[in-house]
Amino acid sequence: MFRILAFVLTLTMTVSAAVKIEKTAYAGWPNCYRITNGEVEMIVTGDVGPRVIRYGFVGGQNLFKEFKDELGKSGESKWTPRGGHRLWAGPEDEKYSYALDNGPVNIQVRGPELEAIQPVEKETGIQKSMIVRLAPAGSSVEVIHRIRNTTWFALEIAPWALTMMAQGGQAIYGFPPRGKHPEALQPTNPLVVWAYTNFGDPRWKFTLEHFGLSQDPNNPEPQKTAFFNVHGWGAYLLKGEAFIKRYTADPSRTYPDMGVSFETFTNAEFLEMETIGPLAKLPAGATVEHVERWTLHKNIKLSGFSDAEINRAIKPLL
Repeated sequence: MFRILAFVLTLTMTVSAAVKIEKTAYAGWPNCYRITNGEVEMIVTGDVGPRVIRYGFVGGQNLFKEFKDELGKSGESKWTPRGGHRLWAGPEDEKYSYALDNGPVNIQVRGPELEAIQPVEKETGIQKSMIVRLAPAGSSVEVIHRIRNTTWFALEIAPWALTMMAQGGQAIYGFPPRGKHPEALQPTNPLVVWAYTNFGDPRWKFTLEHFGLSQDPNNPEPQKTAFFNVHGWGAYLLKGEAFIKRYTADPSRTYPDMGVSFETFTNAEFLEMETIGPLAKLPAGATVEHVERWTLHKNIKLSGFSDAEINRAIKPLL
């Protein structure tokens, strides 16, 4: 029995040791943390946040957007886009969504896991944190987003995870399973538009099973849509590599923005892939949690935007 237990403990320590977390300087910030397993790497900021500012293959491109003139800075008196992946409180609100995240965060490293904990927001009384768990091999990442209500009264909010993607790529999203008329008579999901949404814009593409949104640095007009999918996923293709984020929604819960779980936005600077959790009535002291799963893939190419091509190149990665 002891020998078996010792073997299990040794194996666990070996697996955990494959993930390395070290403090490092990045883009002018002295207090960042690099998480790597030798194949992919992530950079979590300690001087601002919580925020993941980089995710890519070791030595490769950063698939996340970086606003160059905002890197290395902190303490701004207004909300700053900065780039990367962040956590907001939804639905979109000037006070709760755009609360400042321009100051230092508390970084806690627990073996192969890192947690970035923001101080309680002065504007809202909520506290955000992000737990990042990188697999010991491959590119799989689990990102756990938490929002805690530190006020004396209940709040109704939804955790909202937003990833700014670098310029020049193609985003692809999957609709829920399709069917045929007249067997399929009931709707499957909402597809929500904003006042500025224009599906006549050439950056949009639609097929039976999927839709896409391209990022065009030469087109400054904002575009946005959102949809609901229990097994929601989005892929972003850039220079032969693909970033995939997945999120499992709960159809029994109430979601913001007319009932959506996945949103996407673009302008000339970036494309955003956003998952949003159900509305939660948080009593004083309570915490809500929202989980995304990410992967990266190499040598991914589409020969045209069609269901056949997407099912060939992207679906196996899910």
